[in-house]
Amino acid sequence: MTSFDTSPTLTVWRALLAVAVVFVMLATTGWSAVRDQQADGPRELALAAWARDRIAGHSLPEVDAPAYRLAHFFATLTSGQRFALAGKYPSLVGNLDGAPVTLRYHANRVALRQAAAVEKVRAHDEKLSPDGRDEAQARLGRFRSLLRGERQILAFDPSGKGRAAEVFGDLDRAARVSVVVPGVDTHLLTLERSKRKYAAPVGMAESLYGAERSASPGTRTAVIAWADYTSPAGLGMDAALGGLAADGAVRLNAMVGALPGTSKVSLFCHSYGSVVCGVAAHRAPDRVADIAVAGSPGMRAASAGQLETGARIWATRDGDDWIGDVPHMEFGGIGHGADPVDPAFGARIVSAAGAAGHSGYFEPGTESLDNFAAIGVGAYGSVSCASADSACHSGISGERNG
Repeated sequence: MTSFDTSPTLTVWRALLAVAVVFVMLATTGWSAVRDQQADGPRELALAAWARDRIAGHSLPEVDAPAYRLAHFFATLTSGQRFALAGKYPSLVGNLDGAPVTLRYHANRVALRQAAAVEKVRAHDEKLSPDGRDEAQARLGRFRSLLRGERQILAFDPSGKGRAAEVFGDLDRAARVSVVVPGVDTHLLTLERSKRKYAAPVGMAESLYGAERSASPGTRTAVIAWADYTSPAGLGMDAALGGLAADGAVRLNAMVGALPGTSKVSLFCHSYGSVVCGVAAHRAPDRVADIAVAGSPGMRAASAGQLETGARIWATRDGDDWIGDVPHMEFGGIGHGADPVDPAFGARIVSAAGAAGHSGYFEPGTESLDNFAAIGVGAYGSVSCASADSACHSGISGERNG
């Protein structure tokens, strides 16, 4: 683990370095990074049709209605009516917090088949550039992959670079739910990888799910690979600012609040994902019991207490993780604040032995993954503290396996 030096000289050096980095970013990228957030034509048409439609003589609810209202609406429908809506409006129903999760899985399979058909045409469109056709082919491959087997896609939006979320396990029956929140450059084409599998959101979640089942076979658990927010593209200005994290935090809290049942939730937040979780913390639903960050550039807070949450805050960083050399500070909205693995921050610091760098925290066989699994199933006594913090178990009485 990287040591934390509080000397005045180093503090000044870090401040100067941060300012220099900002000026380089401004010179190379400008104040505003270009974001591919153009209006999605098909979605707008679907929203307009939904607003005019009726079922069983009643108007359809607004898609941005509170989750409990949407849940009540779907509860009043027959199974046939629900699936009819999912077939007619797959891109809407598949992303509605409050809709039954199994219905969302079905709707997103329909939406994926439609999106795959679009990309199949684009992949052979001579009006597109070779790069454009190659991208269409890559997207087609991704959509076909997501359609294989019985994959449970909780969210899917192909517009722009795309967003998605996948579930491992049974959300309806789970007593403990873990949510993996990834960092920069997360989009549909980076959702999963064949090489460096456990550095991508789906691989992270699949690995954590397996580790949780091994750690506590009797615990009903589910894990969500949550790539359903717009993340920064690379290490430009968006990565140094909190705007995308703020938008992601709203989406994260809405998703967690709409999960079925009364399951306890643990958030596992990697890199910029820890910024999202830090911003989300003070408004996180009460069911969020734990927030664990790995390779964090900061949580936009000076201390764990400043997060204003009842959730336990855990932090870890591998000694070879380059994020440890990034100045952990905030100035004028740039930067993400104090280092969560600084003991003064107040997080429970756990071991990341074996993680090997910035993207290895979910690799099987690492202490970081074993610790995440123990946290996820509530087996807090099995967590291995970092050598710098032998008190990460402090104040936790017993285990809550659910």
